[in-house]
Order: sequence, then structure tokens, then C-alpha cells
Amino acid sequence: MHDIDEFLKKHHITEIEAIIPDMAGIARGKIIPRSKFESGESMRLPQAVMIQTVTGDYPEDGSLTGVTDPDMICVPDASTIRMIPWAVDPTAQVIHDCVHFDGTSVEISPRFVLRRVLDLYKAKGWKPVIAPELEFYLVDMNRDPDLPLQPPIGRTGRAETGRQAYSIEAVNEFDPLFEDIYEYCDVQELEVDTLIHEVGAAQMEINFMHGDPLKLADSVFLFKRTVREAALRHKMYATFMAKPMEGEPGSAMHMHQSLIDEETGRNIFTGTDGKPTSFFTSHIAGLQKYTPALMPIFAPYINSYRRLSRFMAAPINVAWGYDNRTVGFRIPHSGPAARRIENRIPGVDCNPYLAIAATLAAGYLGMTQKLDATEPLLSDGYELPYQLPRNLEEGLTLMSACEPIAEVLGEKFVKAYLALKETEYEAFFRVISSWERRHLLLHV
Repeated sequence: MHDIDEFLKKHHITEIEAIIPDMAGIARGKIIPRSKFESGESMRLPQAVMIQTVTGDYPEDGSLTGVTDPDMICVPDASTIRMIPWAVDPTAQVIHDCVHFDGTSVEISPRFVLRRVLDLYKAKGWKPVIAPELEFYLVDMNRDPDLPLQPPIGRTGRAETGRQAYSIEAVNEFDPLFEDIYEYCDVQELEVDTLIHEVGAAQMEINFMHGDPLKLADSVFLFKRTVREAALRHKMYATFMAKPMEGEPGSAMHMHQSLIDEETGRNIFTGTDGKPTSFFTSHIAGLQKYTPALMPIFAPYINSYRRLSRFMAAPINVAWGYDNRTVGFRIPHSGPAARRIENRIPGVDCNPYLAIAATLAAGYLGMTQKLDATEPLLSDGYELPYQLPRNLEEGLTLMSACEPIAEVLGEKFVKAYLALKETEYEAFFRVISSWERRHLLLHV
């Protein structure tokens, strides 16, 4: 706790937001006065927080966390303490890990699931490197959820009426917002890199510098909070829904991944001759084989599957190819030392801890099982058949039947995650949509 104590003194902190990421990647926790935080009294939360659905409900199976609804202890990770730049009074935020009273980890915690996968890599002497790219939309404030979203008004006083991919002027429309975002990220030491305008109307993308998977997951978790908060201060919303607007492309969280040999520091995807290794092709093969069963993590909501449609800048299969943006797994043009795989399938609505754990788990299984990848695709991947689940229900069925995924991510986690997603699906299924009322009410 010494590093935390020094931070609190240096920045004259008065309050601490003690937070954990839940299954949806939502920040849960408590706001604690500095005096209470420094007292050493541990923060406790019900374990059931981890299986709370995005609608605020819980699976009926009480055995997922214990039938007595027990607490868990939240332990601050000193490396994650940061200022909250938008707070009125000096306030810090600290991400916590979750443990039982005997000190063992809470196995359904998303942070633990990622650590579990990273430990498997470490046992092999491999160090994964991740670089996420986050797409998101800026939209006008929408107080009525029954109304479609609209692009916000920029500095010209007009909303975008067409697609402005890579337009500098379209980004400049929201310069005051992005100045705040970059300032907030700088204060929090979030290493964001490039900002671009994506294909959709007021759709943006920010890339992160490559680095340690857990650190990057923490950064993405905090970045989403940051962008939403900054947007509210400019009287607009920032949304990380996978498909927020009809007729516009969806938003992804593309993940570049590579592996370093911890002993030599070399990229094990590249041999001494500069050519791809068997690790490289087996890693791809693992992604190809296990991604369909991991779709409830990569595409966690009903809305997520609306993004994964043909000719809408999103993959529909598990093909791979060199510098091919129409497939699930793209190999960007690079030198041998920077050889990497870009997983283009996850939506930006995913939990970053779980999505990074899942993409690395698939690659790990491919390498340890010495799987063979297909030949790289040289043509348009959108012309091929669908190979990914078309809806959440199908994805849940595949995930529940995949024993290797349960072994790597943890059986307790998979059981709890499936129960949570099934509960969310049932809640959605009870809703009658405007489409049904429009087309069925008087016509069938």
C-alpha cells in the first residue's frame, strides 16, 4: 500500500473510487473517504455483483456464487491508482482484485480470468503483446430509448449527413471534446495513440499503444468511462454499442496480438529466417477453431450480432489473410519482428478483460494442440458463407459444449457467464419491439 499512500499524499486526495469490472465491463464498487481507505479496513462487496446482468437482474441459480449470498474482499492493485480528472475535488480511482476470505481468487472475476490465461502463457515462457483499437459513435442526447439515435451537432452547427471516413474536418467538428479526452487520458496515463474518423456518421476510432494485456485491459476499461464522461460534458453521448444506428456500420474492438519469447525477447511468430513459424499458423488455427464458441464473449448481446453482417465492414467468418480487411483474422503488412495477428471479430461492447483472455485462449489452444490453419484467403471474405453464430442463443450453445474453452477460462467462470447471458437473453425475449408492432399488429 506504500505506493498508494504516496499517491494520496502527493495529490491531496479526499476521496477514492474503489472499483471492480463486472462481467459487462461496468465499474462497480464504492466511493470511500480517504481516512477510511487509509484505515486498512478491507472493502467488501457481494459476490453476486459479478453475475449481475446489464439489466440489473441475476440468474436464478444461487449456487453460482454461494446460496448464502456471501461477500468477497476487494484488494486494491497499487499499479492502477490514477486521478479522476473530471472530479470537482481531488479524487483517485483504484481497480481492485477480488478474493475470498481465505485469500484465494474469485474465479468468476474478469480480471482473474485474464490472469489465468496469462499464467498459462507464462508457464510456456511466452509473453503476449496486445494492441486494441476501439471504435465508438458520438450521438445526440437521446432521452427516449424508443427513438432512433442521431449524430450530434458539431462546431458548424450541423450534424453529419453522410459517411466521412478518415476526414480530418469531420474530426475537427468535435475538437473541444477530443481535447478533453486526450487531457483526461494523459492525466490517467492511458497510452492512446491515433485518432481517426471511421466509416459511420460521427463514428470515431482511437488506437492504443501495444503492451501488456492486463495493463491494456485496465486502460480500455478506464477509457470507456473517460469518453462517456467527456461526451456528457459536451452535451452528447458516446456509445460503445456494437450497432447503435440502423444503416450504419457497427463498432469493433480490433485486437492485434503477438508473442514474445521471454528468454530471448524475440517474436515467436517469426523464425530466424524471417519467415512465419508454426507457432504463428497454429495460433491462427486456434482462433479459427475456437472463435465460434467464444462469440458470447466477443459478441455478448443481442445487438452485437447486428454488426456482424455481410458488406458492413465486419467479418462473418473465420478466414484469415494478409492485409485483408474482409476476413476475421487479418495479418497487417509489417516487418518480421512486428509480425502479428489482428482479430477483427470482437465488438467494442465486449468486456476488454474477457475479450483479451478469449482471443489469447484460442491462440494458446491452437499452439498447444498444434492445429493447422487454412490457407490464407486472397479474395473477398464477404463472398464466403457465414461461419460465426448468427445470434446469441447459438453462441451460448456452442460455448456450453466446448470443453477446452472451459478448461482454459475456468469451469466456474464459464458456468456463471452462460447463466448470466441466458438471463439477459430471456429478458430481451420478453420485449415486444416497434418492428413487430409496425409490421404485425394489423397485417397478420
